[in-house]
Amino acid sequence: MAKVTPELIRKLRELSGAGMLDCKQALEETDGDVDKAFTILREKGIAKAAKREGRETGQGLVEAYLHSTGDGLPAQVGVLVEERNVAQAKAEADGKPPQVIPKIVEGTVEQFLKQNCLLEQQYFREPKLTVQDLVKENISKLQENITIRRFARFNVREA
Repeated sequence: MAKVTPELIRKLRELSGAGMLDCKQALEETDGDVDKAFTILREKGIAKAAKREGRETGQGLVEAYLHSTGDGLPAQVGVLVEERNVAQAKAEADGKPPQVIPKIVEGTVEQFLKQNCLLEQQYFREPKLTVQDLVKENISKLQENITIRRFARFNVREA
């Protein structure tokens, strides 16, 4: 078993925002592997997402999928997915009944999409509408198709 040093505990605490004891236990469980320990903390729901907001993403697995409608045509749809395993493992660790785990996972993914996907977010001037609803409303008014290809997020408070 690898020796768990205070430096490893500090590094894991900075990544996860979890307490010292939780970090030490996770590192002992993984023989000092910080990446595996971080995954364990995420699965237990101890790692705080808010603490990591704004940091570079260096943990986890993200898969890309591009769908093309035909040979020689560029991809029409692209998706980035982080596997549902974390939400499922957390629900299982919390002792939820097996028949409700799929619903919990779907709810977690849906909440994530509402917070992180532009078209699912609330329109800031009229929170009853999503951005997608606003686009559809303008398509019907203008009688033209509207496609959002790129967007940039600006926050005047960030320096």
